[in-house]
Amino acid sequence: MPQDSHLVGVIDDERNIQTTLSSILERRGYQALAAYTGTQGLQMIAEHHPEVVLLDLGLPDGEGLDFLKQIRADHPQLPIIVVTAHDSLNNAIESIKMGAFHFISKPYVPEELLSLVRQAIEQQSLRAETLQLREETTRLKKKIQSVESGTAPVFKNAKMVELFELVGQVAPTDANVLIVGESGVGKEVFANAIHEQSARVNGPLVKLNCAAFPEHMIEGELFGYKKGAFTGALQDFPGIFSSSSGGTLFLDEISEMPIELQTRLLRVLQEHEYRPLGSTHNLRADFRLIAASNRRPDTAIREGKLREDLYYRLNTFTFVIPPLRERLEDIPALAEQFLRTFEARVNKSKLTILPETYEILLSYHWPGNVRELQNVIERATVLARDGKVSPHNLPPELFDSRPAPHLETAGEAASSTAAVSAPPEQTLNLAGREKAALITALAQANGNKKKAAQLLGIHRPTLYTKMRKFGLPL
Repeated sequence: MPQDSHLVGVIDDERNIQTTLSSILERRGYQALAAYTGTQGLQMIAEHHPEVVLLDLGLPDGEGLDFLKQIRADHPQLPIIVVTAHDSLNNAIESIKMGAFHFISKPYVPEELLSLVRQAIEQQSLRAETLQLREETTRLKKKIQSVESGTAPVFKNAKMVELFELVGQVAPTDANVLIVGESGVGKEVFANAIHEQSARVNGPLVKLNCAAFPEHMIEGELFGYKKGAFTGALQDFPGIFSSSSGGTLFLDEISEMPIELQTRLLRVLQEHEYRPLGSTHNLRADFRLIAASNRRPDTAIREGKLREDLYYRLNTFTFVIPPLRERLEDIPALAEQFLRTFEARVNKSKLTILPETYEILLSYHWPGNVRELQNVIERATVLARDGKVSPHNLPPELFDSRPAPHLETAGEAASSTAAVSAPPEQTLNLAGREKAALITALAQANGNKKKAAQLLGIHRPTLYTKMRKFGLPL
């Protein structure tokens, strides 16, 4: 084990012992840092972070056991080897009970001391490796659970792929994030992904919908309160700022938060501390904030729903998620994902979405976005028969809006074998019908470009040209 990078702190008031210990340690490749009082020792540990400390119990400015207790409280993982005289064995035994790594009596054999130092550092290294493995295991479990629960994001739309790649860059930082998009578009999915890829993944992810609480209650929910702070405060409540300590706080519908409270939230973000209602003491705010809104920020500011200074504090990174109607190519993958999730819940397996069902899904305008699609697929899964999800399993409103898409190009007619129907002209514009028909064919062909071209009655190079035209992944 390389030793030249290991720092050992020595707290002893006898200079000759300090010199001897430092010499022994440095000859074996360790770095030694000396302190002659307990107070100096505490400062040395706080500033230089040694990997192990040798602590004498006989110090001029206080009891060694008191300093041991203080070190253990401030640095619970730091191994401390107590160095004591023969007549202090009782204290040495007491020090072990208080959490010391080991003790050694004066006079000591250098090799015995070095062996204890080596063991302490090796134990620290093993503890660090175990913690890292545990964190990696936790991350892996969360990813597996995310996939199994059907919440792992699947994107085909180029804009969504680009946004999710940005998640990977933003998540490891502690920067504030603002997510903007219509209701049901997937803002919470992005918040989950940012937390799961962050350094705070082992901390809590606490969520609060600001529109779900009355104005007079939301302040107490966030800041917490002391017993008797107001009528009805019958006991202490820690609040969401406290609950999210060490983790991530997701505030949905931030523009629904009362303006006065937005001012206090801004102060918390600036000063990293807050005061519970009815308390006289400030507490540290240790959370990463992700905020979301279904209002455009400029509109919310203009309407007096969002403070401009809070917006500038929130939008270190802003994710604007397009509605589902603008990313039709995501629908087949999302539908398949929801189908796999719900078929397991209702004890069905290997269900297939029929081509004509895809046509209807792709021609609907989805005012409720991904959440509405999820509900539609759940309903269809329950009603599906003979292993097939047919148009009959879809709710009536999908038929009242837009008929199935149609591919229309100059000089090229769709093949009579193509499973793509032709709606009335007024329902979709030409570009919309073209794009939807491409997506339908690709979904029917499971991504096989040759088969999709055959379904559409066009040549494969023409298919690639149109896919590039509409930004579909090749």
